[in-house]
Amino acid sequence: MQSFLYCPKIVAKKAKIWYNGIKALQCSIAKRCLMDKKSTKKKNEKTYYITTPIYYPSGQWHIGHCYTSINCDALARYYKLHGYEVLYSTGTDEHGQKIAKVASEKGKTCQAHVDERAQSIVDLWKQCGVEYDRFIRTTDPNHEKRVQQIFEKLYKKGDIYKGKYSGQYCTPCESFWTDSQLVEQKCPDCGREVAPTEEECYYFALGKYSDNILKLLTETDFLEPKSRVNEMVTFIREGLQDLAVTRTSVEWGVSVPFDPKHSIYVWIDALSNYITLLGYEPNQKKQSADFEKFWPANMHMVGKEIVRFHAIIWPALLMALELPLPKKVYGHGWLLMGGDKMSKSKGNIVDPLQLIEKYGIDAFRYYLLSEVQFGSDGTYTTELYLQRTNTDLVNSYGNLVRRTFSMAEQYFGSVVSHSGEADSLDDAFLELVAHTPSLLDREMTALNLSGALKRIFELIGASNKYIDDTKPWALAKEETSKPRLMRVIFNLLESIRVVSGLLLPFLSVGPQKVLQAMDTKFGTSALHAKLIVLNAKSDYKLSPLEMLYPRIDIEKELKSIAK
Repeated sequence: MQSFLYCPKIVAKKAKIWYNGIKALQCSIAKRCLMDKKSTKKKNEKTYYITTPIYYPSGQWHIGHCYTSINCDALARYYKLHGYEVLYSTGTDEHGQKIAKVASEKGKTCQAHVDERAQSIVDLWKQCGVEYDRFIRTTDPNHEKRVQQIFEKLYKKGDIYKGKYSGQYCTPCESFWTDSQLVEQKCPDCGREVAPTEEECYYFALGKYSDNILKLLTETDFLEPKSRVNEMVTFIREGLQDLAVTRTSVEWGVSVPFDPKHSIYVWIDALSNYITLLGYEPNQKKQSADFEKFWPANMHMVGKEIVRFHAIIWPALLMALELPLPKKVYGHGWLLMGGDKMSKSKGNIVDPLQLIEKYGIDAFRYYLLSEVQFGSDGTYTTELYLQRTNTDLVNSYGNLVRRTFSMAEQYFGSVVSHSGEADSLDDAFLELVAHTPSLLDREMTALNLSGALKRIFELIGASNKYIDDTKPWALAKEETSKPRLMRVIFNLLESIRVVSGLLLPFLSVGPQKVLQAMDTKFGTSALHAKLIVLNAKSDYKLSPLEMLYPRIDIEKELKSIAK
């Protein structure tokens, strides 16, 4: 989705009179839709609907796109493993002037261009281990049809009306701006040149929902983190004016059904994807089973540059449609390169496929999920990426598994049972093993995914320390110490099983290999519940396991990249 502006000059006098006359009535309707607890209660409380923004396929995909989708993927996996019926949606926003321009430059039709780009992001998500449930494209016929129906419904209701736009336009961002919003006479989003524009258009009466949106943001936890709330509140209090929602100069788009020279602009087209993919029918009282089951969404995950889209325009549209509002919009920070957001125009894009091919999918996912405090900006450097991989995946998790499996094979032929001699030294360690799942649940509920991974790696660190403290190699020297040695190795395998079960939402390869080698099934909520409970197994018969993660020669890699 593109960045946006919505402060046009309304020149239709008749529209202003109309606007003032029905504002009180519309606000009353909107207020009834404002986080009505009865209307937002799910029939099945064990459902979880999470969305990424739908991505705009005009440029090259980079790790900034992956950051959003992999975080959503980890949350979706987490809830699936905890018994929820999860719907995880993503997709592509395929209309607009910029798409038409890029397609023309490549000598392709718009449809051919977006078909190619949509397939490329589907391939990327497969490489990243992103396990979405639905993929929507705004060129899908069902979506286009329902967008037209939504537009017509809002028009008949009086929330959309005809006027004329006069102001500044940024082509790269496909955004309208007023003179007062420009920064040094340039687009405040991308910093590029704007051009004066005047054309006939239809408006959505966004301004009439201003008070209700303000209450939504200030009286509920609809938007997080709080820093984004402050930004939105400031924006609204500066004056929320009506929103231009059609263009006559853009042919590549969904046409207005009763005025086909107008194309429906990105606001209604793209944002509606969250309900059209559920089968929402604007003109039907009885909605689809999917809509009844999953709406309202539990989580819209978006980058901070499109928070205004989702925290102001989207709830206003839903209020106008008299639909329940999403439970949460979360505006995460950016993954920066040298202090700048990644973009093709700045030439600072990191290709995710190259990183995955060279260092593996787990290293890629782990870095994105662990390095950035969710909600804040983070910085990507290749050196830090490689250090994280070596320190955490190779030295900590991989080394714990290697050492334990090797000792189990050497001392007990890879067959280890719960029998053996316990010791008071075990108590604190096993307490941490037992308690870590609840610590992780707390972090995941708070959307602190990096904090959740930190909890897991604290247990991994404690497990490696337990080896050093119990000294299995010394116990192995005395036959009388074998019962104690058996219990030590068993306790370590218990920790590895719990750790690997907890890592399943985050990593795609390593934990699965470990659990398979431990003859421990995984993949359903019932099995997962057993994976992360202490003493769920009484014995282990281990299969051979290859090295999980090869050590990276960081100095050699950096020299190679520099060349």
